[in-house]
Amino acid sequence: MADKAATVLAFNKWDTTGISVTDPGLVAYINLEPRIVPKTGARYAGNRFHKSKSFIVERLINKMMVVGHKGKKHTISSGHNTGRAQTVYGIVFDALTIIEEKTKKNPVAVLVDAIETAAPREEIINIEYGGARYPKAVECAPQRRVDIVLRQMAQSAYHRAFNKKKATAQALAEEILAAAAGSNQSQAIQKKIDLERTADSSR
Repeated sequence: MADKAATVLAFNKWDTTGISVTDPGLVAYINLEPRIVPKTGARYAGNRFHKSKSFIVERLINKMMVVGHKGKKHTISSGHNTGRAQTVYGIVFDALTIIEEKTKKNPVAVLVDAIETAAPREEIINIEYGGARYPKAVECAPQRRVDIVLRQMAQSAYHRAFNKKKATAQALAEEILAAAAGSNQSQAIQKKIDLERTADSSR
């Protein structure tokens, strides 16, 4: 009983002890150490690569708060993406709850599966040679792989919910489930396929 009482659960609800990362390249970059309240308050923001030591759900929450730009325009996020940690905390918690209800599985494990499945392995850079620019395929760094897939999930959730009756939590849950299944319904999966196809043609 003492050991059970001492176990820390993610959101005080889900156990992460049995979850493992199968992709060897991402083992060191997906932290599954649970947090009841996954919020470090950016106290480690100045430490290089320290974000990979943060709980993976906290990294998703951070991406949901500031989803970045898409197509040189700020992603549609009015009414949801206000930078308020408590609002996004509730959205992610509700999304994980929906995933648990639909799959009857640990939602943190489903999130890890989605990240491993949708994380791109290659991307494109432009190199300049003789006054002309050429695309070149390069391997994607492990930490960047996680960053890209989390950003795509966050942008997809807001895009699916903006000006629609669908709640953001529902949209995020659908994106994670589609990514875990490797479905083209997932924006993260579509982005991965496009990146790797372009990289393959630029060899």
